[in-house]
Amino acid sequence: MPFPASPDELSPADWPAFLMARAPAMVAYIGTDMCFRYASPAYRTWMGMGQVPVEGQPVDALLPAEVFQRIEPALRAAFAGTPSIADRELRREDIHRFAQASVTPDTDDHGNVRGAFVVLADISDRRALEARLKESERRFSQAFRHAAIGMALVLPDGRWLQVNDAVCTMLGYSEDELLARSFQEITHPDDLATDLGLTQQVLSGERASFHMEKRYLHRDGRVVHALLTVSLVRDENAEPLYFVSQIQDITERKAFEDALFRERELAEVTLKSIGDAVITTDPEMRITSLNPIAEAMTGWASHEAVGRPMDDVFQLRDPLTRRPIANPLLTAVQKNVIIGLTTDAILVHRNGFDSPIEDSAAPIHDHAGNVVGGVVVFHDVSETRALALKMAHLAHHDTLTGLPNRALLQSRMEFATTVATRRKQRCALLFVDIDHFKQINDTMGHAAGDALLQEVGRRIRSAVRQDDTVSRLGGDEFVVLLPHVEDGEQAAEVAEKVLQACKEAIGLEAAALAISFSIGISLYPDDAYDAEGMLRNADTAMYEAKMQGRNGYRFFNASMNERNTARVRIEVELRKALARNELSLHYQPKVDVDLGTIVGAEALLRWQVDGEDVYTPEQFIPVAEDCGLIVPIGEWALREACRQAHAWAQAYRPISVSVNVSALQFQHTRFFESLRGILTETGLHPTLLELEVTERTVMEGGDHIADLLHRIKAEGVSLSLDDFGTGYCSLSYLKHFPVDTLKIDRAFVRDVAWDNDSAAIVSAIITMGKGMNKLVLAEGVESVEQATFLGHAGCTQMQGFLFGRAVPAKDFEARIAQVDQGVPTV
Repeated sequence: MPFPASPDELSPADWPAFLMARAPAMVAYIGTDMCFRYASPAYRTWMGMGQVPVEGQPVDALLPAEVFQRIEPALRAAFAGTPSIADRELRREDIHRFAQASVTPDTDDHGNVRGAFVVLADISDRRALEARLKESERRFSQAFRHAAIGMALVLPDGRWLQVNDAVCTMLGYSEDELLARSFQEITHPDDLATDLGLTQQVLSGERASFHMEKRYLHRDGRVVHALLTVSLVRDENAEPLYFVSQIQDITERKAFEDALFRERELAEVTLKSIGDAVITTDPEMRITSLNPIAEAMTGWASHEAVGRPMDDVFQLRDPLTRRPIANPLLTAVQKNVIIGLTTDAILVHRNGFDSPIEDSAAPIHDHAGNVVGGVVVFHDVSETRALALKMAHLAHHDTLTGLPNRALLQSRMEFATTVATRRKQRCALLFVDIDHFKQINDTMGHAAGDALLQEVGRRIRSAVRQDDTVSRLGGDEFVVLLPHVEDGEQAAEVAEKVLQACKEAIGLEAAALAISFSIGISLYPDDAYDAEGMLRNADTAMYEAKMQGRNGYRFFNASMNERNTARVRIEVELRKALARNELSLHYQPKVDVDLGTIVGAEALLRWQVDGEDVYTPEQFIPVAEDCGLIVPIGEWALREACRQAHAWAQAYRPISVSVNVSALQFQHTRFFESLRGILTETGLHPTLLELEVTERTVMEGGDHIADLLHRIKAEGVSLSLDDFGTGYCSLSYLKHFPVDTLKIDRAFVRDVAWDNDSAAIVSAIITMGKGMNKLVLAEGVESVEQATFLGHAGCTQMQGFLFGRAVPAKDFEARIAQVDQGVPTV
């Protein structure tokens, strides 16, 4: 029956038929006889049945056989009273679609099934979307699983949710083993706090992701360095679901970085140790570094020179005209060429004196060949400079063992702590002391003791790595600097090796004396925040090892501050000693072996009660310098020495007395006024007083010290340069300072009878001193062989145990009387 033209004209009874004819719904009704009772137009179209009448037609006659075979079981089930829903595929030459079929039984009022409703829903688009989603998931899974770098999904609490093969290989765990753990369990303890902090920032929304270098702990215990990138996936409610972590193994790169660091350190140490002076600059000719020899030859400390124009520090002059010479480095950098050795030039020292030099210059290139700076290498070609170079080496190395001394150790410790701070790593210091070493000297002699020290130095050096530093501080104390350690356990392993090596250094004769070794260990930055603190704490830990039975090692901890307490105790008692007049002066004779008489005395400070040392000068003088007491103590010592010298001049004969003046005392603003006042007060003639100052005091004092020296000299007071040869100055600077006497340091005198280098240095000092009309006195003379060599070399004034120890004034007076009476002669 035809329908009206407009839906508005339909009667209520017409609406069901109207909708079934025009709605896109795919609906059919099939009787229990397997014949269609009804099929909507959309159903007939989708099933390819056309518009032929279907009522009463068998289903298997209208549908393709393969389609009927798929729907027949559902129809049979519906006729049995069981509904079903299933996806169906329709595939023809012209169509490939999917539908979801719902087959529902139709029952009468008595519950008897009389047919089945069939409703189809086209799900082709959904199936296509599902297929694309599965393909996407498959590709993601393949990319995740087989990615070249580590990939992991991590739950907010840190448990691993999913890991790929690269992560498992990198960390040495199977997938199941990792999924049973959290990332916190295999993160290096030193990196865990940083990792957790950044993770919390991502969870709180402060940042979207983060990158960091961190260390994982491999299943076999070794450390794996990794570059970690982390981002967070949230659900539709912005709640965190899981982290996506990318983990790249950079262990090999870190190893290369460590190797590069060691190479750079080696290069820096080499530059500091070689005999030539080296200055480097940037392309604009601003100084970037000076090695120690360059510092000595120019007079500029590295920290002062860096950043200055090259011409301010490296001033070249023509030896004949004294006119400036063009800097060869400027040409080398501008033209990108190497400039060969130039010999016709003199270098002007900061203090004004000259040094003839030989130099060469070259540009410095980066990896791409671009000029990024320049380097000039030069050395003194005069005899005096050759001697100064030897002294520069001795200033940084122990003369007995050849190991770096305290000055060079301090420099390397400062470098190591700076690098450790920048790289967030550790370094360690081992303080090694020989237990009962005094027994070697007392029982077997000093030669045996020196031999043991040399062997111990060699053994320790062989027990550590190439880039570790072994230093001798003095006496029987050695220090090992480990510029990079992972933890205290690694430092302990080195301590064990050092202990074993030291034991092997003990010979059969020394073995009977129960010689052993004690080691103290401090870590940076765990125990100290600077090089000085590391050394102090390692020293403290070493003494703790001695107290615990010796022959072992101890790590520093905060409870080991008894030595600091001892220093405080010395300071308190020293203040009391000043009030009680417990300090005194002892006098050691200076003799002229040609004249056979005492020509002077050196005043030496002592702290004694009833003739016994309360503390040795080595113990209390550093404390006095630290707490500022050295100035009043030094003034008292100067006054007492002048008073005693005046008394001797009145009772016996004029005898010159020399007094050591500390750098702090000498640099005091009123030192000169105090000196003049003491001379006036005591009545001592100025020519009978000699002040002993060190090279370092003179060289580091600048114009102020030079002016003070000239004022003192003008008063008639003599000046002596103490410990000459152990500093970092050139002999040619002496003509600029009014020094009367050079005291050859005992380090050279000790070896002068058997060491060619020491003999050459001593002979050169004596010759040059005499050539400059200066007195030369050798200190520390203890043997006839030493005295004989010095006398033959032209040094007649000597001081040391061979001629007498330091004694109280009364004993010294008796010595004067004996010598003056000719019994005995010196």
